[in-house]
Amino acid sequence: MFKTLLLAVDINDPEGAISSARAALTMAQYEGATLHILNILPDHGMAMVSASMGPNHSALIKKAAYDELASWVAANVPEALATKIHVVTGTVYDQIIKTANALSVDCIIVGAHGPSLKDYLIGPNAARVARHASQSVFVVR
Repeated sequence: MFKTLLLAVDINDPEGAISSARAALTMAQYEGATLHILNILPDHGMAMVSASMGPNHSALIKKAAYDELASWVAANVPEALATKIHVVTGTVYDQIIKTANALSVDCIIVGAHGPSLKDYLIGPNAARVARHASQSVFVVR
């Protein structure tokens, strides 16, 4: 049913990442699917801020995040499972959907935080992904 899965993780929230990874691993192993693992870095916002940090700053940050995600994958994902690692920059829900579309995934797996007042006002990333993605979305609590 699902041959290509996208797991969006926040490597700064190890417990949440492990929780959603368990569900993704079960699905990937059962289906024999390829698991794409995505981490999103926040955007600098203003070009002036990015420019003041130097030309290689973004590349260095992205490389460090990729290395950290690769270490997390090595520690938490069985080697036998087909995985691909992706690190992108931007708005979380937007980048999850863009990456899912670019990779033609069948299902997106995301974790959900408990609702806070902020979530009721602007909506959590998981809800936005579920509402706007054309793929199936599996939300893990």
